[in-house]
Amino acid sequence: MKRVGLLGGSFNPAHRGHRALSLAAIDALGLDEVWWLVSPGNPLKAAEGMAPFAARLASARRQARRSRIRVSDFEAREGTRFTVDTIGLLVRRRPGIRFIWLMGEDTLPDFHRWKAWRRLATLVPIAVLARPGYGDEARAARAMGWLRHFVRPSTMARQWASWSAPAIIFLRLPPDPTSATRLRALDPDWHHRFAARANGDRPIP
Repeated sequence: MKRVGLLGGSFNPAHRGHRALSLAAIDALGLDEVWWLVSPGNPLKAAEGMAPFAARLASARRQARRSRIRVSDFEAREGTRFTVDTIGLLVRRRPGIRFIWLMGEDTLPDFHRWKAWRRLATLVPIAVLARPGYGDEARAARAMGWLRHFVRPSTMARQWASWSAPAIIFLRLPPDPTSATRLRALDPDWHHRFAARANGDRPIP
């Protein structure tokens, strides 16, 4: 079966850190591809400072060029706003693909605030990607009170496709300090460099 990692996010903007982590995850987990699911609007993030969806999608496509990363507007097309709904739909539509959810350590402390996060964890395995400075906070995350029962050793990373969810693994990948917040501070008008309308990418059914 095809092995695909799913990385969701605002990509506001997409940057080299997203690319580096995705390529490292492909190698560590033995993935065929990583799909970037660009969110139309993160329910846990303020709308203020969020660039237009088309610009964020275009920035993701630029970062993903010439790699095994695919960029998708799946959530915008299907009208899903919560990760549990997006993954549930993908799993039902693509039974011939084994998916693993990729999330940064900086995201894990808020995981308990996600809609139906326990149900999400039963849909696909989860790989937590190291982010500089977030390791201790991630391990102490509220959701880990439940998820710790399902932690798999990093030495088994390439065996993930045989696991039954819930299953979670922590990957110590080469660190990249790039921050979208810092990039926006340095260049608040970055989105003006991208076309007003994104097109040309193969949609994910």
